[in-house]
Amino acid sequence: MKKFLNKFRKGESGATAIEYGLIAALIAVVLITSVGRLGNNISLRFNSIGTSIGSR
Repeated sequence: MKKFLNKFRKGESGATAIEYGLIAALIAVVLITSVGRLGNNISLRFNSIGTSIGSR
């Protein structure tokens, strides 16, 4: 049991997996935020164009 606990404490594969998970989560948050903002900007642009065309 002591050998297992020492191996578990020294092992870094779990820490590496957690780090990769955190990086993936951060990338997902950035992508979701940027796509949301881009979508809002495109929506505003199309509304502006539609209003301009409708008023003519």
